[in-house]
Amino acid sequence: MNKQLSAWTGAFGNEYIGRNEVTREKVAGKALAFADMLRPLAGAMPRSILEVGANVGLNLRALKEIVDTDLYALEPNATARQRLLTDHVTEPGRTFDGSAQAIPLGDRAVDLVFTSTVLIHVPPNDLKAACQEIYRVARRYILTNEYFAAKPETIEYRGHGDLLFKRDFGGFWMDEFPQLKLRGYGFLWRRAAAMDSTTWWLFEKPEA
Repeated sequence: MNKQLSAWTGAFGNEYIGRNEVTREKVAGKALAFADMLRPLAGAMPRSILEVGANVGLNLRALKEIVDTDLYALEPNATARQRLLTDHVTEPGRTFDGSAQAIPLGDRAVDLVFTSTVLIHVPPNDLKAACQEIYRVARRYILTNEYFAAKPETIEYRGHGDLLFKRDFGGFWMDEFPQLKLRGYGFLWRRAAAMDSTTWWLFEKPEA
């Protein structure tokens, strides 16, 4: 377990849960944001969705509002996983302990796999392995919503100098997996969405 994952599974991660309050307003705002991100898939919505780094499930709660699909969660923090189960966000058989670098699901197991401000916390040396796992598990679509920077940079995050890494994640995906087809991309503005100011990319995998 690397330093970053140790932080998220321990006290630092538990403190984040305390700040990540679930409110009706947040869920409704995120539902609008995800409706925009998934709009390119109108008529071909995924029948199963996995969130890598789900935490207490704000994004999955929002997805429940707009799509009728099987929801899966991957979350390394035990307290957050228990919250997912207690609040019936995901079912026990679809709630997994793990990280992006090692997803306990088979190849092409889920129609769409997504991250939302999660890859920014994966150290650069592990990013390719994490994306390879996401690519492996996704049957058809990959959605990435992250902080953007034209060039890779490390940002101090709550007093830590090695927990937040920005870059052009869309470019990284396309460079490492040139077979992906870009289906959509956009920007979420914090003042108009229930999310941080982030950039998202929606990719489609080729048929097996």
